[in-house]
Amino acid sequence: MGRLVPYMSMSLDGFIAGPGDNKDNPFGAKGHRLHQWLGGGGEGVSGFRAGDEPGRAMFGELMSTGAVITGRRTGDFAGYWGGDHHDGVPIFVPTHPAPAGRPPGDVRFVTDGIESCAGQAKAAAGDRDVMLHGAYTARECLRARVLDMLEIQLVPVLFGQGRWIFDGPGAGHIELEPVRALESPGALRLRYEVQCA
Repeated sequence: MGRLVPYMSMSLDGFIAGPGDNKDNPFGAKGHRLHQWLGGGGEGVSGFRAGDEPGRAMFGELMSTGAVITGRRTGDFAGYWGGDHHDGVPIFVPTHPAPAGRPPGDVRFVTDGIESCAGQAKAAAGDRDVMLHGAYTARECLRARVLDMLEIQLVPVLFGQGRWIFDGPGAGHIELEPVRALESPGALRLRYEVQCA
């Protein structure tokens, strides 16, 4: 079974979005700086291409995942990618009531907890990893001890304010085992295995 992995671009001071992030400006003020390593992009998620080999390798990994978990806020901001994040993989959304109406594409709202959501996504992904979007959802997965890896694109910028990846009540003491560090001019790509006691 695959692993649950958030792929997050983060400033040196721990922010994944600038201040004032909302549906019209999901990265917040100057937050696009965190994603410049992706290049100019194109149509949809698959249209982006990193400009350096470490970025292309990491982007290839995230595009080969077999399912996506997204937080409700992130999914709402992105319009649930029209129901197809990449390659038709299912998109799972942990939520407390499911919204009315039929979701787009293969979006599945899961109302019985983060553990169930992670289990369903891993089952759907088979041997492939599951990509996770959303800081709040990543924190919930850490608290529930279902997060397997942490992939951070550490961008050389200080925001001073915005949306922190690890804001809010903590998950207790969690060790992170360094697995990989890929250097490039735009970001230091760090991968950690989550060691929950």
